[in-house]
Amino acid sequence: MNKCVFLDRDGVLNEDDPNYTYEVSKFNILPGVPEALGVLKGHGFLLVVVTNQSGIDRGIYTMDQVKACHDYLQQNCDHAIDKFYFSPYHRSVTNSLLTKPGSLMFEKAIAKFKIETSKSWMVGDRGRDLIPARQLGIKTIQVGNEVEKENEGDYKVKSLLEAAEIIMAV
Repeated sequence: MNKCVFLDRDGVLNEDDPNYTYEVSKFNILPGVPEALGVLKGHGFLLVVVTNQSGIDRGIYTMDQVKACHDYLQQNCDHAIDKFYFSPYHRSVTNSLLTKPGSLMFEKAIAKFKIETSKSWMVGDRGRDLIPARQLGIKTIQVGNEVEKENEGDYKVKSLLEAAEIIMAV
């Protein structure tokens, strides 16, 4: 069984833009992200991104634009990410278990990579990132944003690099 760090994208790996991040020219990788991914990878963690990309369903951007951003992230982070899962749906248009707080993206990764949830982590900046992880027995780390009290992470940090330090220490 493998250990994994599940990662939300916007707000954890790159700057979050309330108007969506879908152009490579505006995809700003947060400080310390390449180093943090390298540390986690070096300690044997699979790295899986699980991200809602509802702008696709709403016709704001395309899957190709999302994939271009993911390619850019990989190029700038030594191809550390093992898999990207994204939900193209928006609950106002399509109700899907793929969309967080649904757990289907996590479950697909768990099955594909034979992930041991008790040895795995989720790093996210919103309650909807942490809810499915907690339901599956995955430890949670909350980056930055304040979330509803009942959805707070097991740990709170300011950056992915700080999250990596906690993961290595626990």
